[in-house]
Amino acid sequence: MGLGGCIILIAAGAILTFATDWDMEGVNLDLVGIILMIVGLIGVTTFSSIARRRRVVVPPATTVIDEERHPSRRDGYNDGYGV
Repeated sequence: MGLGGCIILIAAGAILTFATDWDMEGVNLDLVGIILMIVGLIGVTTFSSIARRRRVVVPPATTVIDEERHPSRRDGYNDGYGV
């Protein structure tokens, strides 16, 4: 279940708990609404902790200079022309 599903559970639970005055025999809608809100909150916390673990930290790029391929001293003897 994604974050949207968790938010829908919280909203449906709040509607059942606070916005309705229906009476059903054998079912307490206030308790059902509270249970839905709790399940939605558990889902949001679980989703956010999993999303935090998925983030990958990429280290900054470093430049590697190979001294043998690019000599810093060009005096005519190191580049093959002075042989």
